[in-house]
Amino acid sequence: MAKTTKQKSANKVIIEENYSGTYINPLTDFGFKRLFGTESNKDLLIHFLNSVLKIDGEIIDLQHCNVEQKGRIKTDRKAFFDLHCTTNKGEFIIVEMQNMPQKYFKDRAVYYITFPVQQQGEKKKRWNYKLNPIYSINILNFSLEESNDDELQYYHKVMLMDISRNKVFYEKLIFLFLELPDFSKSEEKIETFMDWWYFILKNLPMLDKLPDALEKNKIFKKLFYQAELANMTKEELNKYDKSLKNYRDMYTVKHIVRDFQRENVLLKKQYTGLEKQYTGLEKQYTGLEKHNADLVKQNENLLQEINKLRNN
Repeated sequence: MAKTTKQKSANKVIIEENYSGTYINPLTDFGFKRLFGTESNKDLLIHFLNSVLKIDGEIIDLQHCNVEQKGRIKTDRKAFFDLHCTTNKGEFIIVEMQNMPQKYFKDRAVYYITFPVQQQGEKKKRWNYKLNPIYSINILNFSLEESNDDELQYYHKVMLMDISRNKVFYEKLIFLFLELPDFSKSEEKIETFMDWWYFILKNLPMLDKLPDALEKNKIFKKLFYQAELANMTKEELNKYDKSLKNYRDMYTVKHIVRDFQRENVLLKKQYTGLEKQYTGLEKQYTGLEKHNADLVKQNENLLQEINKLRNN
């Protein structure tokens, strides 16, 4: 069994506390693109895609495409994908690695798929609007708001639905949201390749060797070889160190912002408490003021009665 060093999670974002010093972190920009974004490691990406998509007809081959997507005119906003490819069947695939929560992340995912939709528009006059499937795969180093306590909360497959019939309306557009922090299976409980990918993406930098259950699997053996720091050149190590620093800096900023938000929430609660106390004191003062006015009125009435008695 591969050993893992202690791992720390803050705000449900994975950040390693101690490296084993054996393998790269696949959640860094360098690590992710080294394992999945090169032609030589195309087989790793294909295996990953087939494991998580779970669609009829496996992907046999794919072609990496330009990650920079331009609009139809110069003034249109561009998009930059982490990975962009097409399969042997003409399917379009966008893979995004998102380390930090983003307020409109789901909106961004929808916006990104509009590019491969537009690319398929044929300029000939009699185009029948037939589209090839588009898959948006989002690897998340945080939890979505929709997460709950069911056992598959780390895997979200989203399609267009006919709500009234509870039936898939359109099968050619699929969003996958893979939540790494919510995956908690140990090696002994893993039964599928999809879960192995979750486990490795989440724990790779804390492992000291290939898990025993994967020793005969060529794909995962290759992945661990490609991820091993000892197999990297000095130039590659320098690039990885910079990427790792950016990853840690990003986490540090998020940690500071999170602490500030917590302090802000605490101050708001304290302010609300003081405001309630002030309102309560104000009500008490109003009550006392009214009571004092009543006493003055009673005193005036009493004086009037005394004066009447004296006059009589």
